[in-house]
Amino acid sequence: MQTAAGLVGALFLLVGILGFIPGITTNYGTMQFAGHGSQAMLFGIFQVSILHNIVHLLFGIAGLSMMRSAGSARAFLIGGGLIYLALWVYGLIFGSETTAANFVPLNNADNWLHLGLAIGMTGLGLALGAGGTSTATPRRDTETPG
Repeated sequence: MQTAAGLVGALFLLVGILGFIPGITTNYGTMQFAGHGSQAMLFGIFQVSILHNIVHLLFGIAGLSMMRSAGSARAFLIGGGLIYLALWVYGLIFGSETTAANFVPLNNADNWLHLGLAIGMTGLGLALGAGGTSTATPRRDTETPG
């Protein structure tokens, strides 16, 4: 559980950093702080802005911070997954390039990635948390019967 949260957090941190690197982010010169007018595209696919990249960085820091205990790692995975599910729905409603409410900004590729993140993060949190979160070591009897 904790390793999964750490890996997801590291991935978000990496994506947040890559979003600020020209070449990896195409149309870098058009990047805006927020809003649908930003034409910067991470890997030439995902529409990003400074705000969008900061959100990725914050999610990364949260994942790396919350991986320290099983409970907080599970909360990061499930909570983050639910946030990305809400962001997917938001993108479906407001994700057109001409909508002022598209302040993140989001495009169709972002929307489907957010759905994948929602399913993946929530699924990891639920599946890995199904075994319980106890870290107690089982007791061994040292005496032999008889």
